Amino acid sequence: MSLILQREDYFPGDTLPVTVAERLPQPSFPAHRHTFSEIVIVWRGNGLHVHNDRPWLVTCGDVFFIQDDDCHSYDSVHDLVLDNILYCRDRFSLGIDWAQLIPARTAESPVCWRLTTRGLALARGVVTQLERECRKNDPLSIQLAEALFLQLALILRRHVYAADRPWALPEGEQLDLLMSALQGSIDRPFDLAGFCQQNQLSERALKQLFRQHTGMTPSHYLRQLQLCQAKYLLRTRECLISEIAARCGFDDSNYFSAVFVRETGLSPSAWRQQFIASARPAGLPCRLT
Repeated sequence: MSLILQREDYFPGDTLPVTVAERLPQPSFPAHRHTFSEIVIVWRGNGLHVHNDRPWLVTCGDVFFIQDDDCHSYDSVHDLVLDNILYCRDRFSLGIDWAQLIPARTAESPVCWRLTTRGLALARGVVTQLERECRKNDPLSIQLAEALFLQLALILRRHVYAADRPWALPEGEQLDLLMSALQGSIDRPFDLAGFCQQNQLSERALKQLFRQHTGMTPSHYLRQLQLCQAKYLLRTRECLISEIAARCGFDDSNYFSAVFVRETGLSPSAWRQQFIASARPAGLPCRLT
């Protein structure tokens, strides 16, 4: 059974609609739910975020929209720095259609987005102001906190893009372009040298920039993305191990199994077996959704 985090333990006052919980760094944390919603913005480092049983590799620029009935946890964290912007929609007083700004959890709308470098800088400034106002509980500060939350939601809407449906960013900075390309290469090899040549970038400088923000090399990041996708498919699709290996960028299923065991301590079959007894749709075809 997952933990349930209560409003009174995180909100300074019973009328405050939003508050900020800094995680500098975010430690591993067991599966939990809350009686509030939250927006998670990752500033640095990397880790595994399991959201409603789906594993996501998270790093600088990732954004998650967590509803109060969601279950999530953190594991395998490495200098993971993030902010949790907690909010209670029933406490908002501004006449805003929040459903148009904060994405709902649907099959068509992913819960994980990426924030561009420009958006990350803008969001950081607003979150810093919001964190200061949330320490107060006077009426003016409460109104200002809600206004700042609105500003943050608008920034996110303008500067986020779907992490599992990447595309080329016409005005993206170097890190945005590389992240987008890697997200789109889970099922095939990625040629970093060719990417840099095509985009007229310095491969050495780009590698340094990537490691500075994520704590990983591009190749390690891609491998972790592939393993996250493999875990998801093993749990939700009745595919042959060789099919899953191919869909996650591994030409050799034996090599895939060896890498999977090294990273998780379990073979792909043993990983899948953990969830056989769990309730899950049976007979789903081997395709991504």
